[in-house]
Amino acid sequence: MRRAIAVAYRGMEGGHGGPFGAVIVRDGQVVAEEHNRVLSTNDPTAHAEMTAIRAASQALGRFDLSDCDIYVNGLPCPMCMAAIYWARIRKLYYACLPEDAAAIGFDDQAFYEELEKPVGQRQMPIEQVQACYDEARASYQAWLKKDDRTPY
Repeated sequence: MRRAIAVAYRGMEGGHGGPFGAVIVRDGQVVAEEHNRVLSTNDPTAHAEMTAIRAASQALGRFDLSDCDIYVNGLPCPMCMAAIYWARIRKLYYACLPEDAAAIGFDDQAFYEELEKPVGQRQMPIEQVQACYDEARASYQAWLKKDDRTPY
């Protein structure tokens, strides 16, 4: 955890983004350590957890991180939490609470609340394009027919 905090400082002091750090560990060894890079990359998805997952996946040569743990200095936002689940990370360790992040201007609560609503009740207009439904569904069916597909 202290390493994740140090990484957060490094990124913040370098002007890369907010005060967030993440360290991914496997068998007691650091696989990846990253900080928030939103400002330095102009990428709104370059949160510490996301960049650490990308780095760990590259280092290990696989997308399944089920034998890894992640240490972050604050409880992840919904995007990062979903990525942690998609990566199948075994365990999440965190220090700061969501209200701590909100107190410094990073309030994820609105996103959590928005995602709890049915699609049609969200603030951002979301519309299904019915005219392309069959074509889009065909791409899903083509995936099922691939002999060499890798489930994930």
